[in-house]
Amino acid sequence: METLRNLGRLDRLLDSTQNALATLLGTPRAQRGNPGADAPEAALDADERRHAAGLMRINHTGEVCAQALYIGQAAVARDPATRAHLLEAAQEETDHLAWCAERLRELHSRPSLINPLWYAGSWAIGAAAGLRGDGWNLGFVVETERQVEAHLAEHLHTLPATDARSRAILAVMKDDEARHADHALAAGARILPAPIPTLMATMSSVMKTVAYRL
Repeated sequence: METLRNLGRLDRLLDSTQNALATLLGTPRAQRGNPGADAPEAALDADERRHAAGLMRINHTGEVCAQALYIGQAAVARDPATRAHLLEAAQEETDHLAWCAERLRELHSRPSLINPLWYAGSWAIGAAAGLRGDGWNLGFVVETERQVEAHLAEHLHTLPATDARSRAILAVMKDDEARHADHALAAGARILPAPIPTLMATMSSVMKTVAYRL
């Protein structure tokens, strides 16, 4: 039985490594169609295109962080149901990652150059949260998704009005994030103590500032 447990941990480590390589170096594949695929391409001027690309780069980096966070949490989750919940959310975040990457290409832009650093940090935070127990694991899901939902709402407000493709993508992402948070609450998430959400918001603000430019 000890051998089986060790193999299980090894399998999780290999899964984490494979996810990191696929997220950072591969071309993620969405299971769902791109919500913006049927929207007309807007005639954006140079400033509008640059701004839209900066916002989509932020969202792409956010999805890199979400992948790392959930995979890190799943790697140490104790309850199989919690781990399944985290991996299901991670798969939907893979859809988001693929959609954002595709939109960046359409805008003739690229992902953030610092994504490997954000991935490593987010994986470590996810694993640390998971080691505290599954209630804390799910609590991080709730807080992460609530903060992402808020910044997606902000981006929908500041995107160029004619950029229907980016808007369609972010609208579906926003709905998905709200659903992930609701499911985590229903599964027994613990409410995080006050300093943690504040710290998460501060880190998110730094990430958004850097990713918009780099």
